[in-house]
Amino acid sequence: MTHPDRREFLSSAGRLALLGFGAAPALSLLVSSCATTMTATSRITTTIGVKTGALNEEKAKAIQREVAKAAKSFEDFTPEQEYYIGRAVGAMILSRYKPYESPEANLYLNTLGQSLAQFSELPETFNGYHFLILDSEDINAFSAPGGLIFVSRGLIRCCEHEDALAAVLAHEIGHVQFKHGLQAIRKSRITSAITTLAIKGAKGLGSEKLAALTETFEGSIRDITSTLVNSGYSRSFEKSADKAAVSILDRTGYNPQGLIEMLKIMQKKLKPGGLDFAKTHPSPSFRIASLREYMVGYPRVEKPKARQDRFLRALAGV
Repeated sequence: MTHPDRREFLSSAGRLALLGFGAAPALSLLVSSCATTMTATSRITTTIGVKTGALNEEKAKAIQREVAKAAKSFEDFTPEQEYYIGRAVGAMILSRYKPYESPEANLYLNTLGQSLAQFSELPETFNGYHFLILDSEDINAFSAPGGLIFVSRGLIRCCEHEDALAAVLAHEIGHVQFKHGLQAIRKSRITSAITTLAIKGAKGLGSEKLAALTETFEGSIRDITSTLVNSGYSRSFEKSADKAAVSILDRTGYNPQGLIEMLKIMQKKLKPGGLDFAKTHPSPSFRIASLREYMVGYPRVEKPKARQDRFLRALAGV
């Protein structure tokens, strides 16, 4: 997808959110757990309006009530809205990385991923989980909101058996489960948009206001994508995703030791200062040390022949 195509896609998505479903869904699409910030902002802006004569007291109070109502009603994303945000993030990722064209390998990845997702704390999303191999030597993986999960060929090569690959997918499912991607949206980006929508509603906006709100939507998508690709999640988010992976693997019947074995191989392959996992994640040694407390009682990973044959056959070309 070229840059103009990507911008058109995001702009269309933003207009759809703002115009196609009215003001209320647009609010919920753009807002996540920022009621306090929105309410405070509305008080400040309306107070200034009264002081300057732009608003009377009655109108100022009405605006504050509308903003407070919006903040209370739309603190969380619905599954449908999360899916559409994730789809836009997925489009951004696929503008940077090509998909790996192997139906057999991608079918195998999806079969494994779907099985793991059923044992997570979020077994269902609005449009289901989807897994895709990226045709890249970088060692990386991304999980977009709503359950779109991407794994590079480079990362798959750090997995010597199915338990290790299952651990990679379980970790990414953990990020989806905890909605870490949505928490990357900058709250400061959306407060002015909230006030505008509360006052006028999306259908009454002029072209300039609509363009500004569309840019806000696009900016929210960039916030998430930049976190995934450039900066990565915090150590606490990565630790919670690793902990979730251990639980998912245990419930599914995979050995969580596979996660440690994968991290040890990754540690040998990562290049210091690289633009992949080395830049966006805590070091493998840090994660291994953090995982030790959850590994008591788990033996070394065994590789049953049928399972190992399946793993090697599906991923032979990767």
